[in-house]
Amino acid sequence: MTATDHAVQIVQTAALAAADKLATDQLAFDVSEQLAITDAFLLATGANDRQVRAIVEEVEDKLRELGVKPIRREGHRDGRWVLLDYGDVVIHVQHSEEREFYALERLWRDCPAIDLPAEVHGPAGAPAARESGGDETDPQPDAE
Repeated sequence: MTATDHAVQIVQTAALAAADKLATDQLAFDVSEQLAITDAFLLATGANDRQVRAIVEEVEDKLRELGVKPIRREGHRDGRWVLLDYGDVVIHVQHSEEREFYALERLWRDCPAIDLPAEVHGPAGAPAARESGGDETDPQPDAE
């Protein structure tokens, strides 16, 4: 059994929403083989409490546009580790210190990764690269 198309759509939409609020270190896992209660996990990191809350609010707004509402939401007040349970998908938005300490990706590293949109990853997804329209890793063109 693998994550449903609906779960993958939720993960990808949430990842893009989180990227809009500059979330880092985003990873998604298909946990459908290991857990009967959900299909996928999305992990995202915010640099501080305020950013964690902003990421969560943006994710909730974008998923609400898809007609999806969380079943449960925990940790929003503290802004250190917010869990959003959408049934098919569980989203963890963590402060960078919690992310490093708990390292949830270690628990699920044997699960298949779910591909995230290119805008979520690396230099092409970084604000400076988006604003300049280029990728900072591209070599400079030869002068002619």
